[in-house]
Amino acid sequence: MSEPTGVLLSVLGAIGSTPMVALDRLTKSLPGRIYLKLEFFNPGYSIKDRIALRIIEHAERDGRLKPGGTVVELTSGNTGTGLAVVCAVKGYRLIAVMSEGNSVERRRMLKALGAQVELVPQAVGSLPGQVSGQDLALVEDRTHELVEQLGAFRADQFHNPSNVSAHQFGTAAEIIEQTRGQIDAFVGTVGTAGTFMGIARALKAHNSAIRCIVVEPAGAPILAGQPVTNPAHKIQGAGYGMIPPQWDAAFCDDYLAVSDEDAIATTRKLAGDEGIFAGFSTGANVAAALSVARQSPPGYVIVTTANDSGLKYLSTDLFPE
Repeated sequence: MSEPTGVLLSVLGAIGSTPMVALDRLTKSLPGRIYLKLEFFNPGYSIKDRIALRIIEHAERDGRLKPGGTVVELTSGNTGTGLAVVCAVKGYRLIAVMSEGNSVERRRMLKALGAQVELVPQAVGSLPGQVSGQDLALVEDRTHELVEQLGAFRADQFHNPSNVSAHQFGTAAEIIEQTRGQIDAFVGTVGTAGTFMGIARALKAHNSAIRCIVVEPAGAPILAGQPVTNPAHKIQGAGYGMIPPQWDAAFCDDYLAVSDEDAIATTRKLAGDEGIFAGFSTGANVAAALSVARQSPPGYVIVTTANDSGLKYLSTDLFPE
């Protein structure tokens, strides 16, 4: 029996094809225009659902992941949630290894989706709610231990090329279609570098004149070649104070640094003025995009992404009571 038209066989069919919104209320007095791709429309409420599905499907295809197998991944929460969604549908056990510094909403979502959450204490001197490169190194150590002990498949988003290709052939293709190819610049934060590298590669192939601009926390602008002065910044999922393995500076035209204060203020303004409820990294993206829009010629089009939902940060100081 065939399914009725418009009915998906599982929630995995809802991953991707996210909407894009013009932030015309925020840019009404500026020469440039910003388009924001709403990645929290994915079922796990973040852009990382895309890579989770692609990583698992590629692992199934080449035999690295067998039916009933175990998946282990280091995550700040969003990739883990995406993997939890995929593993729930496909019947895999998931162990998500994350720092205690990540927001409590993320770990609760993972558990609700059936994942086992392995919390790793933060490094001495780290601040709650702010994951540093040192914290991430501890999470990496525990992830490696679990993979070795269990003989599990590691999604390995930092090294897995499926991370980049999910955005190169998915997210970027949608951006080009939605803008009809009329885009002048893309700005985005870098964590694993998968989103930025995938989108930048595809946009440059479409039109080499498109500027691709990295957004970094003001206290950790390492990709720009600057010293890390505040590894404990608040922009979760970005700015780990290290060069990601899949990073290629040849696809980056410029670097912009955004402070915690600007990221928070912009996230709140995005909610209040545009009705878009997003997280810290989205605020950083939009703050950087606004900086570009202020200095642009009239009609200049800037694209960025809303990486996840503000619902994942209600326990933080992002949205005051």
